[in-house]
Amino acid sequence: MLVELAADYNILRIDWVKFTFGAIALAVVYFFVARKAVPKVMKVLDERHDAIEGGIERAKRAEAEAEEIRQQYREKLEESHREYAQELEKAKEQRTAIIAEAREEAQVEAQRIIETAKAQIEADRQQAMAQLRGEIGALSTELATRIVGESLSDGAAQTRVVDRFLEELEQQDESAKQAEVR
Repeated sequence: MLVELAADYNILRIDWVKFTFGAIALAVVYFFVARKAVPKVMKVLDERHDAIEGGIERAKRAEAEAEEIRQQYREKLEESHREYAQELEKAKEQRTAIIAEAREEAQVEAQRIIETAKAQIEADRQQAMAQLRGEIGALSTELATRIVGESLSDGAAQTRVVDRFLEELEQQDESAKQAEVR
């Protein structure tokens, strides 16, 4: 029986009612999908694409900005090193100038002290010579008076005797110095 029924019923035969209903249902689903679902899906896909591309672009921009900031930092660092080197060189030059100035001032002060000391020594020597000349003159006059037996109360005679005696002493002193040098 099934075979008979199967022989009467052709499997390949199209039922136009079912076919029409299926085609209309397919068209409605297609229309709904094409009009509603596909644009939403496309929108979501475009947004994701833009987000991905935008993220990549933002990452590239951020990387470029970071590289630019890094380059600026390097330039500032190099400039700081150059400024530091210049300041260090200036400090060395100032140190050298200060040392030279201090040495010059010290030499000037030492020269002034030496000159003052020489002047003081010369003044002391002149004072000692004058005092010594007076004492030697008095002693010479007294000695000459005892030897000669006459008074040398005359000031001019006394001065001549003292000067002659001192000249002889100076000549002896110079001769002794020359002998020491040889």
